[in-house]
Amino acid sequence: MTVSAPGSDSVPPEAAAERGDRTFVQLSFRRERPRYSPLYGRFVGLAKILLPTVATALIAIVVVWPELSEQENRFRLGPAKIDRSEAEKLRMINARFTGVDASKRPFTVTADSADQANAKSSDIVLASPKADILLANGVWIALTATDGNFNRDQQILELTGNVNLFHDSGYEFRTESAVLDLTAGDATGTEPIEGQGPFGHLQAEGFRIYNRGERVKFTGKAKLTISPKTGSGKQ
Repeated sequence: MTVSAPGSDSVPPEAAAERGDRTFVQLSFRRERPRYSPLYGRFVGLAKILLPTVATALIAIVVVWPELSEQENRFRLGPAKIDRSEAEKLRMINARFTGVDASKRPFTVTADSADQANAKSSDIVLASPKADILLANGVWIALTATDGNFNRDQQILELTGNVNLFHDSGYEFRTESAVLDLTAGDATGTEPIEGQGPFGHLQAEGFRIYNRGERVKFTGKAKLTISPKTGSGKQ
């Protein structure tokens, strides 16, 4: 008779091997399974909320930023300082004045701009003025200048700077100043004048035009070079 030691069982070798394998697997699983800290879990949960929110905010900034830049570049309304003297002045762009002379013949004065000191002033300062005047025989003359002054009560037009006079029959004269009485149809110039036309070339120290061109007088020393088409010689 064989006596077994206390606490020992008779286990087949195959069963012992199988039980050893299960024990090894359980021990391996327990060793490989990581243990997470509670703080790490909270961090992961918070990141899942914050990251989409931050991404959305960045996209919104990219879309809205150009609009904000345009708003900064736009003009802003605010109180402006206006000089009282400037506020009292009157200005007209592309000004046009019309009237008739003593014989009811029309004339027109135009300018790029017209400035009037105040509503009661009769003097109007003109920029790039031009006067168109109809003569008695149906022809017309046109005068242009750099600057001018028009007295609307007396119908006096003063021209200064590069004054040019054109006559529709082919005459052209140049001087630096001229004064026109639009009611009487007279014009006066006291500075040197030079011009040409079908007659030839003329130089003088001044001029006077009476009754809308019925009579023209050149003052001071005058020199006329007659065109070969109409004659020859000098006067």
